[in-house]
Amino acid sequence: MKKVFSRVQFSKVFGLSLLLLLTFLSTSVIAQDEAEPAADLGGDPVAGKQLFNQNCAACHALNRKMTGPALANVEQRLYDDEGLEKEWLYAWIKNSPGMIKSGDAYANKIYAEYNQAAMTAFPTLSNADIDNILAYTAAPAPAPVTAAIPVGEVSSGSSSGGISNEIILGALALVFGLLVVMLFLVNNTLRRIAEANGVEVVKANAEKRTPIWKAFIQNQFLVLCSVVVLLLSSAYFAYSWMSQIGIDQGYAPVQPIHYSHKIHAGDNKIECKYCHSSARVSKHSGIPSLNVCMNCHKSIYDYKGNPEGPTADDLANGYTNEFYTKEIKKLYKAVGWDEENQKYTGESQPVEWVRIHNLPDFAYFNHSQHVEVGKIECQTCHGPVEEMEIMYQYSPLTMGWCINCHRETEVQVSDNGYYEKIHNELSKKYGVDKLTAAQMGGLECGKCHY
Repeated sequence: MKKVFSRVQFSKVFGLSLLLLLTFLSTSVIAQDEAEPAADLGGDPVAGKQLFNQNCAACHALNRKMTGPALANVEQRLYDDEGLEKEWLYAWIKNSPGMIKSGDAYANKIYAEYNQAAMTAFPTLSNADIDNILAYTAAPAPAPVTAAIPVGEVSSGSSSGGISNEIILGALALVFGLLVVMLFLVNNTLRRIAEANGVEVVKANAEKRTPIWKAFIQNQFLVLCSVVVLLLSSAYFAYSWMSQIGIDQGYAPVQPIHYSHKIHAGDNKIECKYCHSSARVSKHSGIPSLNVCMNCHKSIYDYKGNPEGPTADDLANGYTNEFYTKEIKKLYKAVGWDEENQKYTGESQPVEWVRIHNLPDFAYFNHSQHVEVGKIECQTCHGPVEEMEIMYQYSPLTMGWCINCHRETEVQVSDNGYYEKIHNELSKKYGVDKLTAAQMGGLECGKCHY
């Protein structure tokens, strides 16, 4: 009994140690540095950032050359390099063409350096507004904000702000191993207690029984029912499989350049037909040319993300600001854009986009007829595109799906001259109140198969 008693005591001490270990892992103290007082920049950097984004960001960045020069510490740099006071910046920002015509040396130097394209004048900006903008350009870059992500929702190499994930996972593995050891010790202890008190430990009885497969074969009725069920199930699954041939609902291929409809159509509210402009006039929606992308990305050279930072799902899938910026660089390489000199090199490369929606060759579908004439929204067929990080085929695009749409969808005849005459004639002849594509011959085979 003394040996048993020592094992029990050991288990108690062991459990107490585990409890203390878990308590230590569940608490962490995060020290926060006191914010240093902001330097006197001669203006309000917060207000200046808003003014900068509204008036300057289309052509200027803080730390890189774009359509215009970089503007970080522009006031100090002009004073150190050219000896120009702030009053020169006031005059330049409010009336840059006038300064060029006046013969100002530095104004003409900038004018010649940037392809003789004069900066847009901003006469409505006051000196105080310009002070705020200059304060923003002189302010130190803010430290990157790390989104607070629960432990386990980030990769193993990241930190949750207190104890690193490697330590937590290692501690959990240790706890699991200790629990296994404790269970083994408790099992041995209980066996020893039972044996000490004269209790016989009954082991599993290995009694011989008839194998299940023999009992199944000997029951002919059960065999017959099983065969019938098996044949019917096989026929059902074979029919279902053959019915899915050519149906690619949910198809989401990996594209050579990652394009997020969620960011473009969702966050930035870009209209679908801005990129897919041929959907207005053609049977095809068309793949946008890279020049359409460059309309915006000549100025948007990196992705800054949402102010709240990336979500846990974004981090889990690797959708960080650096990831999107890398994809923009792929666009530059494909179109032949020199970031440093802000010009095209002429060395372009084709992008091998992978087609997602593909109707059979014997089926006719006209985008312009549905989008422009029928006034059907893109989301009706393509789903919530503005929420899709990766574009996928939302609808089955089968013949039955199209026919049901023709039967159920009411044609918009109000303020639609194309259908007005047809609707009036149908109303007089058949008393039709609501017009559908099916009533206009939308179920005829020749409409889609010709």
